[in-house]
Amino acid sequence: MHYIYQNENWTAFTWKESTLMALLAEVHRLRGKLTGQMGVLGFRMKEQTQLSTLTEDVLRSSEIEGERLNTDQVRSSIARRLGMEHAGLVPSDRHVDGVVDMTLDAVQHYRIPLTDDRLFAWHAALFPTGRSGLYSITVGQYRNREMQIVSGGMGYERVHYQAPPPSVVKAEMDLFLRWINEENSPLDPILKAAIAHFRFIIIHPFDDGNGRMARALTDMLLARADGSPERYYSMSSRIMVERKQYYAVLQRVQHSEGDITSWLVWFLECLKNALIEADQQLQGALRKADFWSQHEHTPLNERQRLLLNRLLDGFEGYLKTSKWARIAKCSTDTALRDIKDLMDKGILQQQDSGGRSTHYTLV
Repeated sequence: MHYIYQNENWTAFTWKESTLMALLAEVHRLRGKLTGQMGVLGFRMKEQTQLSTLTEDVLRSSEIEGERLNTDQVRSSIARRLGMEHAGLVPSDRHVDGVVDMTLDAVQHYRIPLTDDRLFAWHAALFPTGRSGLYSITVGQYRNREMQIVSGGMGYERVHYQAPPPSVVKAEMDLFLRWINEENSPLDPILKAAIAHFRFIIIHPFDDGNGRMARALTDMLLARADGSPERYYSMSSRIMVERKQYYAVLQRVQHSEGDITSWLVWFLECLKNALIEADQQLQGALRKADFWSQHEHTPLNERQRLLLNRLLDGFEGYLKTSKWARIAKCSTDTALRDIKDLMDKGILQQQDSGGRSTHYTLV
């Protein structure tokens, strides 16, 4: 089977500019809009938004590979490393710390040139025990054996990808790193992030962890494009949502004769969706902050604060008296008193005519 790296001068990729122009312009518009909105936020809110984004990024990048990390450990590890005062910090194990260290090194030190040693440090951080699951792997250096991506049980294996032979990996990575560290490149920095992700995946330079490292590399280049280490959108979270399409387009373009338009379109669409999602979350956070600013001096009990925060965060379904009682762990009579008090204060309003269909929404 023919692979793209078998083409002569295989990294001389081509793409259809006309297909990308409008999409790339929209991505830049959304990035500018998000950056502008973040610029007017207070320090505390920016800090919390960044913490949430980085936590999601680490969790979803690992989840793409079928590995679920502990959310509290990831959040605590990031908060400690960024020097944030965060209530409820919990201890984190060295594997979680390793994934966090790689991600933060990529985005916090985005200006530092990428080198073999830096990549080796990332890889060693991902695999602190020298093992991937039950298997011993070569850690902190490029692979020295053949690499295939295979699925299916024994006797029913299906080869999805055969990586370049180990004998060419060092030479390919030398060229890759030289290209990554090029200054004053005429290539749009967003397209460079997309191409770097694809090129790294094709080389597949390590025994394991290539997907997570490719996504960390993408975060680093997006930070370079933004000119800031502050992360307010997560590409990995969006890739997790579109995981099937992600693998499908990679598998299709790996057999290309050099045209990677479909990969670039998918990457830009994915990034656009990540930016839209971040904007929606930011609008929700702003509405929540504005609400509590307005009601800073409104007398409310803990049950009311709990349920109002649920509503502000996007309550699923209808808020009825019975749900209030269940969530707040109180009687239905107490729930009804809480609700009527909030209606009197102009915070909640009743919907529908009454009876069992009665529910309440924020004014």
